[in-house]
Amino acid sequence: MRDQGEGRAVGQPGKRGPERPLGRAELGAEPGERATLVQFSSAFCQPCRATRRILAEVAGMVEGVTHIEIDAEERLDLVRELGIEKTPTVLVLDSAGRTVRRATGMPRKADVIAALGAAV
Repeated sequence: MRDQGEGRAVGQPGKRGPERPLGRAELGAEPGERATLVQFSSAFCQPCRATRRILAEVAGMVEGVTHIEIDAEERLDLVRELGIEKTPTVLVLDSAGRTVRRATGMPRKADVIAALGAAV
């Protein structure tokens, strides 16, 4: 996945170093068995709508992968903890809830599929 805001490949979990694993309590939903695509969105974010469609489609293609969308305004605690600065921001979590890829902006479908390779 590429960081659309800065135009570079994203290989590090986050700007603040390694993040703690995220589970059902933080995500507000059951994570995927193999991987989870976590999308931080805001109500009036046009790219968030397109990102939602892309992530839902990819999650539907890969068994054991779940897409969870989090309203950034409702979860400011988590947004601050993870250093989320823009919407959409997408985290790719492995089966243990660890962030293996992170990107801002609307991702390309092919990039999301490739990023899942690091998680599964």
